[in-house]
Amino acid sequence: MGETELAGYDIVIIGGGPAGLTAALYAARRKATTVVFEAEAIGGQIAKSPLVENYPGVKEISGLELANRMKDQIERLGVEIKFERVVEISKEDGNFSVKTAAGSYKAKAVILATGAQPKKLDIQGEEAYVGRGVSYCAICDAPFFKDKIVAVVGGGNSAARAALLVADYAARVYLIHRRDALRAEPLLQDRLFANKKVEPVWNKVVEGIRGQTVVEDVVLRDVKTNEKVELAVGGVFVEIGGSPATFLAVKLGVKCNERGYIKVDNHQRTNVEGFFAAGVVTDLPLRQVATVVGEGATAATSACEYIGK
Repeated sequence: MGETELAGYDIVIIGGGPAGLTAALYAARRKATTVVFEAEAIGGQIAKSPLVENYPGVKEISGLELANRMKDQIERLGVEIKFERVVEISKEDGNFSVKTAAGSYKAKAVILATGAQPKKLDIQGEEAYVGRGVSYCAICDAPFFKDKIVAVVGGGNSAARAALLVADYAARVYLIHRRDALRAEPLLQDRLFANKKVEPVWNKVVEGIRGQTVVEDVVLRDVKTNEKVELAVGGVFVEIGGSPATFLAVKLGVKCNERGYIKVDNHQRTNVEGFFAAGVVTDLPLRQVATVVGEGATAATSACEYIGK
């Protein structure tokens, strides 16, 4: 059975995180027919955050609740949300064809807001123990480690938040960082160091994850002395950032910088006319909700101007 040609839109947005949802909001307000494609769940990485405290005008809110509010807002304006994975984007005669498993959708402009995929440690045992003690989502898996001793790897905001969340369940949390100081915000660091369940492990990198059927320990190497030690843990949460999800753009010929992030100008335009990018798929100096929503708003405004809306 051949591929079916489906609906056409003014703007197709790929990615249902804060950048994509904000882009949809601004596009819909310009009366552009808009669809958001999301392969997994609305909200992207922010939906996995237990607490957002630095979004202007909101004292505190869970990432999932914030994402759902954004979703409700754009749906009231008539934006369609389709839970389909986009597999290819092509351009012909000035229009784009966006292919999913369901068929091909036409668009006058495309905004890519696919965010980033969690980085992996790329060490022995990591892949083997995914789902058996190795996790990349603290909010998803923390309850499974009640009263256990676990490790969180990383030193930024995501690692700090993960350690605090996991500490609500685990007996002890080792926060393993390759340096002797964290990069996390001072407020988060204050909370970490005040939590008696959390113990920083400085100047160490994880070189192996071991166990029988589940994680039982990790092998740590001291970055200064190269001495190796074993640390008994029942779980490992990897929180070392993400890599931009750019494969759809690269196949289209969109240029990326040396770090793999999509190159955009101040209007979120790429080198491919009519193709825009927003959020952490671009090389943002600060990867926060407040910054990605700004890029989403700019991308949508630019896309609407491009198609004459």
